[in-house]
Amino acid sequence: MTRGPRGWRDLRGQRLALFHTVPVCPGTPERFADPAVQKTIEVDLALITSYDELLKALELSILKTAKQHDAHTLSLLQTVPGIGKILSLVLLYDIHDIDRFASVQDFVSSCRLVKCAKESAGKRLGTSGKKIGNGHLKWAFSEAATLFLRNNPAGQISLARLEKKHGKGKALTILAHKLARAVYDMLKRQTAFDLDTFLHG
Repeated sequence: MTRGPRGWRDLRGQRLALFHTVPVCPGTPERFADPAVQKTIEVDLALITSYDELLKALELSILKTAKQHDAHTLSLLQTVPGIGKILSLVLLYDIHDIDRFASVQDFVSSCRLVKCAKESAGKRLGTSGKKIGNGHLKWAFSEAATLFLRNNPAGQISLARLEKKHGKGKALTILAHKLARAVYDMLKRQTAFDLDTFLHG
C-alpha cells in the first residue's frame, strides 16, 4: 500500500478513516500496526498541537486589538446567547459601523438573510440574487442561530413553534434573520441583548 501515488492515497485514506474512530491521545499512533500509519499520525498530532498554540496566540492578539478598536460594541455582541469570541469578532469587523445601514431592512439584506429589492426611479422591480451582500455576516448569523439554541430551553421552544409553521430548515433561517434584527437594534440603541424581548417581540 505504500508504493506509488495511488498506494499513498490509499494509506492516507485508511489513516483518515481510522483517525475519526480512535480517540486522540499520546498512545494513539501505537494502536496501528503499520509503521507508516504510526508515523503519519505522529506528524499530524504534532501539527495539531503546534496549530493550537499558534491559533490561541493569534486569537488573543486579535481580541486585544478589537478591544482597543471598540471594546463596548464587542462586549454588547457577546451578550447575545450563541455569539462568543469568534462570532463577535466577525460581526464587529464586518458590520464596521452600524450607522452605515439606513434601516434594519438594509442591514438584513446586507447579511444575505433576505433577498435584496430591485428598484429603479423609486419603483420596486422584484428581488435580486442571493449572493448580493456580505457572506461573512450570513455565515456568522447562521452559526449564531444554531449556537443560540444550546442550553437555551426558551429558544428551543421558540424554534419548535417556527418549525411547525415553516419547516426545520426555514425556521433556522428565520431565527438567524431575527437575531440580525436584534443585533441591529442593540447596536443602534447601545443596549445589551434582552432574551425576553427577543422571544416575545
